[in-house]
Amino acid sequence: MRLGGKLLVGVIAMMTIAVVCAAFVYRTIPNHNADLNHFDTLIVLGTPANADGTASAEQRERTLEGVREFQAGVAPYVIFTGGAAHNRFVEAHVMAALAMERGVPASAIFEEGRAQNTIQNIFYSEQIMAAHHWASAEVISSPSHLPRTGLILQHYTFAWRTHAAPWPAEYTWWERGARFCLEAEYCLKLRVFGFPRTPYLPRHV
Repeated sequence: MRLGGKLLVGVIAMMTIAVVCAAFVYRTIPNHNADLNHFDTLIVLGTPANADGTASAEQRERTLEGVREFQAGVAPYVIFTGGAAHNRFVEAHVMAALAMERGVPASAIFEEGRAQNTIQNIFYSEQIMAAHHWASAEVISSPSHLPRTGLILQHYTFAWRTHAAPWPAEYTWWERGARFCLEAEYCLKLRVFGFPRTPYLPRHV
């Protein structure tokens, strides 16, 4: 075998090992720290709205899953979290408006409109929880996003579990797979190197 062929085989082998390691880490991240069926609140994690201010596909599905969980009695309150992180529209407000259109009363909704990323989503949502003496939360997001969320939640002492919203029907299998691959790689890096030091992440694990 020529040198170029050996290098190609070596690169493919290394990439395969990396993918397997990332998938293993991704699949073994905890999705809860307490066996509860009822929570003090739901936390629906934000994602950018469309350029015209309407709910994007993933934003819509996360919100509608929050509505379903609220209506099923999983929690009496919903925190929608996310600021204007990627465009001028506050993610929490877009999601809250959609939830109210679907029957969730305004009195049950809390908008957290400062967070710029997932770490801040949890940080600011926990502040709302603390202000209301809430000790448990079900955290809702897209399927591929939940393991990273679980790594963040491990830094907190309140009772939690993650819960997946459905993928948007318009997403192809390739789009779903690409999102899983990107998140798996990111989670592997976090497991190996840890989170960058930030005032928004408690050190408890």
